[in-house]
This record gives sequence, C-alpha cells and structure tokens, in this order.
Amino acid sequence: MIKGTSLLSAIVLLAVLLGSMGCTAASPTPASSPITDILGRTVNVPPQVERVVCVGPGALRLAVYMEAQDRVVGVEGVEKRWSPRGRPYIMAHPELRERPTIGPGGPGRAPDPEAILRVQPHLILATYMDASTADTLQRNTHIPVLVLSYGPIGSFGPPFLKSLDILGRSLHKEDRAKAVRAFIDSVESDLRTRVKDIPPEEKPTVYVGGVGHKGAHGIESTQAHFPPFQLVEARNVADELGGSHHMVSKEQILLWDPDVIFVDEGGLALIIADAKENPHFYRGLRAFREGRVYGLLPFNFYATNVGTALADAYYVGRVLYPQQFQDVDPALQADRIYEFLVGRGVYREMARAFGGFRPLDIPHMQVEEGLPVAP
Repeated sequence: MIKGTSLLSAIVLLAVLLGSMGCTAASPTPASSPITDILGRTVNVPPQVERVVCVGPGALRLAVYMEAQDRVVGVEGVEKRWSPRGRPYIMAHPELRERPTIGPGGPGRAPDPEAILRVQPHLILATYMDASTADTLQRNTHIPVLVLSYGPIGSFGPPFLKSLDILGRSLHKEDRAKAVRAFIDSVESDLRTRVKDIPPEEKPTVYVGGVGHKGAHGIESTQAHFPPFQLVEARNVADELGGSHHMVSKEQILLWDPDVIFVDEGGLALIIADAKENPHFYRGLRAFREGRVYGLLPFNFYATNVGTALADAYYVGRVLYPQQFQDVDPALQADRIYEFLVGRGVYREMARAFGGFRPLDIPHMQVEEGLPVAP
C-alpha cells in the first residue's frame, strides 16, 4: 500500500507540473512596450491600448487622424463648450462630445487627474506639455502619459509627423500612420509641383490678416511662414519678420500694401466691425480698393487643423496662379482632404459657418460666426 500510494502521489505531482507548464506556455504575461515620446521621455505603453484620453490642444484631433476615435473614453470640457464648427475632427465625429468630461481643457489649463481616473484609460495622449508636468500627471494617475506635438503654433512640421509615428506604434496603427504621412506628402508635392516653374517676379505679394492665435483677432494678426502660403511659394510680406505669429500695426500693413490680402475667416467678424469704424485704413490698401481680398477657412483652432491648412493652400493657389490651378475646385479638394483625415467631408458646414473660399466685400457683408475671442 505504501508503494502504491507513493506511485499515485508521483503521478499526481507530474500531472500538476505538466499542467502548470502548459498554462504558462499558453498564457504568457503581457509586457509593456517602451516608447519614446516627442520630449524624449521613455514611456512604458501597455501591449493593448483600448481606452485613451486626449489632453491639450490638438491631442484629440491626432487620435481621429489615426482612426482611433472609438478608443476615446473621455474628452475635455472645451470640446463640448465650444461650437464644433472650425474643428473638423469634432464636426465629423459629434459623438465624441457625448463622452465623459476629463477636465476643463483649453489653452494653459492643467489636466484633472481625478476626472481622468474616473474613465479608467490605458493611456493618456497629451500635447504642448513639458516633461515635468507629464511626469507629475503620470505619477498622480499611475497611467502612462505620452507627449505629442505639432511643432510651433500654426504649423505641422517634423514634430507633427514624428508624433504620427509615435501614435502608430503606441496604438498598433502603424499602417494608418504611414498612410496619413503619405497622403500629406502627396498633397504637398502636388501643390509645390504646380508652382515650381513660376518666376518670382510673376508672383504677387500677399498678406493674411485675422489669424487665429489663442482666440480670434483682427486684421493686425498675421503669420510669417504661413503654411498655406509656403506650400504654393507665395510672397508673404510678413516673412521678413521671421518667427511665426505676429501682431503688426496698421501702419506697417499700409507700408507693405500687398497686392492680395487673404483673411482668416475666424476673425472676419472682427475685421468687418473694424472696417466700419476705420474705413480710411481699409481704403488705403490697394487690395481692398481693387477687390483683391479673399477668405480662408480658419485652421489654427486648438492647434493646427492640418486638413484645413492644406485645403486653404489650394484656394490660395487658385487665386494667385489660376492657370496652374485651373483644374482644381477648392471646395471639392477640401472635402477630399477632410474625408481622408477625419472620415467625412465637412467643407459645406465650414463654409456655412465662416464663409468659405470666396472674394470678400468688406465691410458690406455678414458672417454667421467666428472663432471664440477668448477660448
């Protein structure tokens, strides 16, 4: 009996060991993946990220560009408080405004760790956040914080493209990241190819006023190295200032006296009101006297709406170089861009709100709405 019992015990023990080995092989413990964010921080991202929140200007837009809106479990309060118009990613996906609020959002406002924790995300996507703030948020929530960027305000250069790659690896959407990069590259290449043989002396001088920068502004708000101008190699009079956004004096605009003026329609209502109060200034500009003033859709609203900036570039090209852009319908091209980036063409809605691509008869016109003056 003793020998029989010992043999039985040995068989049971062997079965347990074999079963344990089998379980270990079938169910390995998932490991986090170290990913370097835009600040150079190493962030341990879970192997499966199915729940995300986006904090900071443009973070939610990046998730939509990556077709990851179904993983967003909470949004900032400003996405609900502001009208969706002007932000195509929300216009195309109004269901995002129904998600729980994870904090106030908006320029300069800190994230709310408690509100974030309530929706139990696997990953926090943040923009325009320094390393210290990101580390503190990660420590307070015990949730990895991945910092992304568009680059300087009103742009979408190398930091933006690198952020797409970071998101692709983090969300296992590498193919979508590559597709977005390839699409943007193809649009930029098409624009530059159309204008590459135009001699500089045949290019009119241009100015853009009403540029959005943490809210709506009037004619004095402009931008050097303005992306829609750069993409068609327009001669922007403000480029001599260097940098990016500038508030210039009316006297400086009169000195420049550009051939063509474009208006960011996010600030159009302010410019119309100003033109009624200061008609002499506007009559002093050749572009206003001779009817060469045109509207652009606002693209700098809670960071860069890249699709709108690309669409604006086609309209700028159509106005400045009609022969090279004779086959382009800017409205149709805008919808093609929106459909790829955010999933739905929203040009008509943008045009209803802001005016769209058209000549502007300032001050003899009205607009439905503009950007918030103080977002």
